[in-house]
Amino acid sequence: MTPSRALLLAASCLVPLSLAAPAEAQQRRPAPPAAPSFPTVQAVEVQGNQRIEAETIRSYMLVQPGDPMDPDRLDRSLRTLFATGLFRDVTVTPSGGTVTVRVVENPIVNRVAFEGNRKLSDDVLRPEVQTRARAVFTPQTVQADRQRMLDLYARRGRFGARIEPKIIELDQNRVDVVYEITEGETTLVSRIAFVGNTSFSDSRLKEVVATREAAWYRLLSSSDTFEPERLNFDRELLRRFYLREGYADVNISGSTAELAADRSGFFVTYTIEEGPRYRVTSAEVSGSVRNLDIATLAPEMKIETGDWYDGDSVERTTTAISDAANRRGFPFVDVTPRITRNRENATIGLVFEVAEGPRNYIERIDITGNTRTEDRVIRREFRVAEGDAFNAAQVRRSRQRIQDLGYFSRAEVNAQPGSAPDRVILNTQVAEKATGEISLGGGYSTDAGALIDFGIRERNLLGTGLDARINAAIAEQRSQIDLSVTDPSFLDRNLALGGDLFYVQRDLTDTSSYKERRAGGVVRIGYEFNEYLRQTLSYSLIQRDVYDILSDASRYIKEQQGITLLSQVSQTLTYDRRDSRLEPRDGYVLRLANDLAGLGGDVSFLRSRVDGSYYIPLDRLLGHQSYVIALSASAGYLQNLSGTDERIIDRFFLGGDNLRGFRTAGAGPRDITTNDSLGGRMIWTQSSEFRFPLPVPDELGLLGRTFVDVGSLSQSVSAAGVEDDSSPRVGVGVGISWRSPFGLINLDFGQAVIKKSYDQTQVFRFGFGTRF
Repeated sequence: MTPSRALLLAASCLVPLSLAAPAEAQQRRPAPPAAPSFPTVQAVEVQGNQRIEAETIRSYMLVQPGDPMDPDRLDRSLRTLFATGLFRDVTVTPSGGTVTVRVVENPIVNRVAFEGNRKLSDDVLRPEVQTRARAVFTPQTVQADRQRMLDLYARRGRFGARIEPKIIELDQNRVDVVYEITEGETTLVSRIAFVGNTSFSDSRLKEVVATREAAWYRLLSSSDTFEPERLNFDRELLRRFYLREGYADVNISGSTAELAADRSGFFVTYTIEEGPRYRVTSAEVSGSVRNLDIATLAPEMKIETGDWYDGDSVERTTTAISDAANRRGFPFVDVTPRITRNRENATIGLVFEVAEGPRNYIERIDITGNTRTEDRVIRREFRVAEGDAFNAAQVRRSRQRIQDLGYFSRAEVNAQPGSAPDRVILNTQVAEKATGEISLGGGYSTDAGALIDFGIRERNLLGTGLDARINAAIAEQRSQIDLSVTDPSFLDRNLALGGDLFYVQRDLTDTSSYKERRAGGVVRIGYEFNEYLRQTLSYSLIQRDVYDILSDASRYIKEQQGITLLSQVSQTLTYDRRDSRLEPRDGYVLRLANDLAGLGGDVSFLRSRVDGSYYIPLDRLLGHQSYVIALSASAGYLQNLSGTDERIIDRFFLGGDNLRGFRTAGAGPRDITTNDSLGGRMIWTQSSEFRFPLPVPDELGLLGRTFVDVGSLSQSVSAAGVEDDSSPRVGVGVGISWRSPFGLINLDFGQAVIKKSYDQTQVFRFGFGTRF
């Protein structure tokens, strides 16, 4: 056999072997496990349901007829049914081809009630509760409601409150949920302490923070109630106080509150890192704004070299310089205070850099939140308009004017990017508040005696900005009723138009032996030249009646008996730079008033009056904002334009409010026979008053004052039997003002130190009034 044939024979023998080997190996390899075989679900049967449809329950199942009866899917179906919150108990049982679902439904809430709550009404608690009548009852929801109510009580300072939910089962699978509440006592702040303060005593810092220690006289105050949110506010108050006092590096590093073991009170502690107190060694304005003379901005500096550093003054100076540049026609400026500290010498150098700011224009003014007030009422308070250059000072002033309307609890004006990089949108957000008032008041004063008044007022009538009111007052010596309507922006212009109708009756028998009544109307129009200067013009038509003159009255008064008609045009020019119109502490106000009578009517005269007040705060010098010097002065002259004497009811009177230490109309010309006050044509007064805090906690609202009043009144004509000495009268004294929870109470003790023998004096003056 040749070699080649031998190889072919060997190959032919090996081929069958190679083909047979894999087949044999495949027969020896173990087969993979077969998938588990589950019976097929033939039906899902629901049992125990009363209100919930069976189909609704089946919809939550993850197995349906025709699906394999997978235990995992059955378990997940069970959890899904529990998660609905509809069932108290659920069981899922497979049997043969049937899955039986047995449920016990949660009951329905019949009603939700609160018991034991006195300090928080049901109306306050109910919004905190998610459990509602006719809803499904779940224990988890009830416990969550309990915790929310406990949190609410804690925010009101009642950390010892306890709440127990009671579930009362009723028929038809219903329950009543009753929250039994034990409110407990208010948890007050027992002690306030400071750590790290070396420059100021604890007692001084306690005056700075808003939180107060518990005391008996704080019965009507909540300042001694512990509120966690107030701690952060206190920290900011402390920081700003230290910055005002020159501590530029101050850090209020912590504020902690610990509840006493018996839960009777909190111990509050503030941790302070004071740092050094800095003096200002230099303060200047610099910058390079094209065509702007930086030197003209220097007078706006509120800081002088040698002063202690004052963070508030830095902020005021920054704003004042920016506003001054805006007024000079440069709306695009950015003022940045640069502070250079020398910690070794405890000195600070200030440079207010004035630079070109971004050139932005107002694209649009959007207003939201005004559900009742018309847009135009808000827009007319803006000092800028769409298309104007963006002026931060004018935007701030606009926001303040909107807030001062008194129509909104909150007013915010925020600048947002517009459609282009140089455009901004002013987004104005307001929150309406009630503007209607119904008031019933009472009080007592030495001038009018006991009084009671009733008033109805709407300051934003139908959302148009109209101010309408009706008021009536009845007193022992003065009664009146008046109706008034004012449009503060007539025709959406810088005009205030208004009118009044009134009836007044006065009993002056104690001072001048007669009674007086007036009835008439006034039409008013006012105009603002700028933020500080305003003029008001008015026309009055009034019928006056002098009647019930005593038989032993002065003959000069008896001559006044009868009815006269007054036709009068008046103007008042006011320049007001006070920081507040209600409680001024800084600034001044000047007024010039003129009354011209004789355009018709029975009397003809020109009556002029000028007065002013100037307020000097002493808080920087004496360390308390209640230290204020108030200086005021006034002068008036009545010029008769007819051939007959003017009426007594048109004259000036001196004493009482304008000259303390003397009775109302107690000083000036007087009939020496009858002792009747006759009034005068020329008057001037001056008052110097020093206001100061009394050594009691500030929250009591007590303020002391000392005063010196000077005044003079003369008739300017000689008349038989009339004492008419125009020499000055002087009264000095002390007083107390109490801003009580029931209203403002004023007490003045005055002594007439320079007077005439016929003058009538008054040592004690009392005034009280309130509204509720």
